[in-house]
Amino acid sequence: MPWRSLIAWLLVLPIAGWVVLRAFGLERGYPMVPLLAYTPLAVGGAAVVLVIALLLRRRAPALVAAVLTVALAAFVAPRALGGPSGADGGDGPRLRVLSANLYQQPRAARSVVELIRRERPDVVSLQEVTPTVAAALEEAGIDRLLPERAQDARGRGLGSAVYARLPLERAPAVGDETVTAARVRPRGGPVVEVLSLHPRVPSREANIDEWRADLRALPPATPRGAVRILAGDFNATLDHAEFRRVLDRGYEDAADEVGHGLRATWPANRRIPPPVTIDHVLADERCGVRDLEVIDLPGSDHRAVLAELVLPRG
Repeated sequence: MPWRSLIAWLLVLPIAGWVVLRAFGLERGYPMVPLLAYTPLAVGGAAVVLVIALLLRRRAPALVAAVLTVALAAFVAPRALGGPSGADGGDGPRLRVLSANLYQQPRAARSVVELIRRERPDVVSLQEVTPTVAAALEEAGIDRLLPERAQDARGRGLGSAVYARLPLERAPAVGDETVTAARVRPRGGPVVEVLSLHPRVPSREANIDEWRADLRALPPATPRGAVRILAGDFNATLDHAEFRRVLDRGYEDAADEVGHGLRATWPANRRIPPPVTIDHVLADERCGVRDLEVIDLPGSDHRAVLAELVLPRG
């Protein structure tokens, strides 16, 4: 085999493997699970391989690289498309949901209270709420802005909380201990169950099974049950098969619905590793999505996600 053909095929084969893994949800174990989060970057990598194959004048590898580039783009591009969707024709009650990982930092707690004061969300889902962070939230005045809460402050980043300006009652915990669940009743809308969640990080082989189990334990959104919203740091992107299975259980990703699915949320405070979209607001398919913002949160390594949802009429 001529050396130019060899180089071209050696570059094409990893891209082909990536497409197969992503297309069929075959990622297993470490490092494949975290690596799949970078599929949006793989589109650019495939395009570079295509250009190299063309420069080497290798037709077959160039053709395969072109097909692979299109396939990867087909996985990723829809996230930048879309627009507002509505429940009940878009005239149902609105619910503004904010989700933020506070990075176990009191500074981030103070930042999120300022964000709440400015954006006036109805419900707030917080992750990595330690006792120190919980105290910082109270000191910054979160109780005056959102008087209702279900809070589970814990060490080691396991704590979470749901705050609301609406009447709230705690709901039974579902799945892992890092989940906090609460029910709210918006005026003119149905009962809404909000889960603040933070699955384990699939950063090493020992955590992959726990990460998978955390995602599989999340409850479905069933037509006869309460309207459910899952909000938090999922440690997963739309390129993970396990995350797509969560969506298949009756949810829609708010960012994906309105064409903001490529707005990265982590890491917000450094350049390495490259930023990915792991913080999500998943809405029951009975809801619509009017808008979504990804907002800087000083003190945290995550950006906050603010979604405006349209609820079905109660």
